[in-house]
Amino acid sequence: MSLEGKVALVTGSGRGIGREIALLLAGRGVDLVITDIDEASAVKAAEEVKEKGRKAIAVKSDVSNAADVEALFKKAVDEFGRLDILVNNAGITRDTLLVRMKEEDWDAVLAVNLKGAFLCTRAAAKIMMRQRSGRIINISSVIGLMGNVGQANYSASKAGLLGLTKSAARELAPRGVTVNAVTPGFIQTDMTANLPEEVKTSLMNAVPMKKLGEPRDVAELIAFLAGNGADYITGQVIGVDGGMVMS
Repeated sequence: MSLEGKVALVTGSGRGIGREIALLLAGRGVDLVITDIDEASAVKAAEEVKEKGRKAIAVKSDVSNAADVEALFKKAVDEFGRLDILVNNAGITRDTLLVRMKEEDWDAVLAVNLKGAFLCTRAAAKIMMRQRSGRIINISSVIGLMGNVGQANYSASKAGLLGLTKSAARELAPRGVTVNAVTPGFIQTDMTANLPEEVKTSLMNAVPMKKLGEPRDVAELIAFLAGNGADYITGQVIGVDGGMVMS
């Protein structure tokens, strides 16, 4: 599936799932705005995109900061002249049991995972509405659908992202902009790689397919939703979880 000549901005794309999304989109012909709070990882990912023959810029940005987001999208348009795809991937965790959770841990997770997606969606919408075309894809989580012990803040942020997705989809559809959400399950990342073997086994037992997903599994769905094959799909929540959540 070619996305030749499109321009995408992927938040939190210096590493993990975000990096995989950026690299796969580059392989389909997309130019990239790589943005991450970790500037060094963003620069490295941008260089990898360039090695695939696509243009890329790396921008250090805190998506929970409105001024940072405004500057980020200005740089994107100044560099490429347009924006076709936004992937709201940036996210953090501050896990602990509800009764022990500090207010600052709640605020930090909601600020990045939900407020950040709102700020970026608002900025992208202004550009895409003028173009009368665009794709916004939000990376939520199965935890936003089913909850999880010790992740009240994370679960709330990812559930809130689903509401944002559906409301934005209704508002932007008349201007040719689609908004969808993806809910990954347990995906092989640096975080899961460091888990004890017994924890990995427990995770896999919760998945009907009896295996963890790969970042590529998520990236492939993003590429589909960004392409012409998804022209008539908006306001949807699509799982990439090996069957964990079936509705």
